[in-house]
Amino acid sequence: MPGSCIVAVRLKPNAKQQKITAAEDGSLLAWVNAPPVEGKANAALMELLSETLDVPKTCLSIKRGMTSKNKVVEIFGMAKEEVNSKIKMID
Repeated sequence: MPGSCIVAVRLKPNAKQQKITAAEDGSLLAWVNAPPVEGKANAALMELLSETLDVPKTCLSIKRGMTSKNKVVEIFGMAKEEVNSKIKMID
């Protein structure tokens, strides 16, 4: 079982729909319909990542970018290749 992986995420709050796609550079693009106030967009991102990757929210941690659209998320229990394959399955 892998330890963890680090993924760069570009968050776009106030979107009409919630989705995650892979960017050309290997990072993730995430759209959430929550506003970027009082941590609502971050909470929506964690919920979306949890559902998409089929991992508990306790396995996700925002390492950098709590108040920025550019975030660094650590995912425990998954390798980067697993994350990328799950994201590509829904693209």
